[in-house]
Amino acid sequence: MVKVSDFDPERHEVLRAALKYFEAKFGQREFIPGETYIPVTAKSMNENDLMFLLDSSLDLWLTAGRYANQLESKLSAKIGKRPKALLVNSGSSANLLAFSSLCGVSMSSFDLEPIQPGSEVITVASGFPTTVNPIIQNGCIPVFVDITLQTLGVDMAQLENALTKKTKAVIMAHALGNPYRADKIREFCDQHELYLIEDCCDALGAEISGKPAGSFGHYSTLSFYPAHHITMGEGGAVFSETHQLRRVAESMRDWGRDCWCEPGKDNTCGKRFDWKLGSLPAGYDHKYTYSNIGYNLKVTDMQAAVGLSQLERVDDFVFARRENWKKLNSGILDSPVLSENLKPITAEEGTNPSWFGFPMHCADSLNRNRLSRYLEDRKVGTRLFFGGNLVRQPAYKNVDFRQIGDLVNSDRVMEKTFWIAVHPLLTDEMINYMLETLESGVREQL
Repeated sequence: MVKVSDFDPERHEVLRAALKYFEAKFGQREFIPGETYIPVTAKSMNENDLMFLLDSSLDLWLTAGRYANQLESKLSAKIGKRPKALLVNSGSSANLLAFSSLCGVSMSSFDLEPIQPGSEVITVASGFPTTVNPIIQNGCIPVFVDITLQTLGVDMAQLENALTKKTKAVIMAHALGNPYRADKIREFCDQHELYLIEDCCDALGAEISGKPAGSFGHYSTLSFYPAHHITMGEGGAVFSETHQLRRVAESMRDWGRDCWCEPGKDNTCGKRFDWKLGSLPAGYDHKYTYSNIGYNLKVTDMQAAVGLSQLERVDDFVFARRENWKKLNSGILDSPVLSENLKPITAEEGTNPSWFGFPMHCADSLNRNRLSRYLEDRKVGTRLFFGGNLVRQPAYKNVDFRQIGDLVNSDRVMEKTFWIAVHPLLTDEMINYMLETLESGVREQL
């Protein structure tokens, strides 16, 4: 826990006032079963977060700055000590940046083969759309494989069936913090000379074979939306396996420019007016030389300040999520009614999830929508497994894609699966009420 004295003395009065405000405004609230809503996700904020935010705002440095630099460095240690992370404005942008970087013009300057339009990319049919959308947005063809009902992760037996001469990459999310065997997927990718992107937006802190989820892909991504393991409001990050891949992603994030100077700095390369690139005149200002068709996806330093504060507590958050999952899982398995009618998702062997939610399948005899309404009416929040089978979504009606098999498990998830909360703000009283309400809701349908 930081103290006011850790900050610039000129700011102590402002920060002390903020602490008093936080205590008065955001103190502990009483939980009243059936009246207090239990959301499926919730951000855990404390006084540190507010002080970091205010300290950054008082700089009036509104783009990425000192806090962003610190957060990018500390994040990389959480994902297998990779090169310094790249902060972006959302997890969806992180996926877009990672995949677009593999298509980037400047990949070839590092003897890497850019993905070309028309290439095929293997992904799963069930999940969140912005894992898949970058494939389409870059003119490539998604190839959808099915998931397993046990884990909601990829059915690895389908990977070989999805492979063609056009296949160039694999991009998949670790579903609801329950990781797939990315180590084995990477072996498959290396065998067939494919790129791998790990979408870890739901899975900060998850482990695979004792290594962090996100440490196996050529690129990996995180999200810092309020629902996720740590938050800075809106935000995300991209992690690169090599410094060369990071350089491409940094260019794509920062307008596609060739220059690598940080905001507010000039001439880091020492030859700003000495470059000769492309067909530009000799000495054309390197700050305005572009090597990729890029974006502007950066964050503000105020966002990064909150993220840095949150990162100090991430291990506690992950621990709480795992403990809450265990309590819910035990409660369901210990109840004859629940255990016969609800089947919780379980972890893949060799993994340690960092649960984002508590997903479960309804038995054939249960109407999932009716149960969800019953829970919501009694203030227990529920969510579906995001987009279900994405090939059924109207957005993809006219998209050029391939699917492997009939995607029967993705269809079943769309009809029978939902999830409830495991976030760190849950109390035992809340968990007991959630289990009681689940049981009464199931009994109503028997």
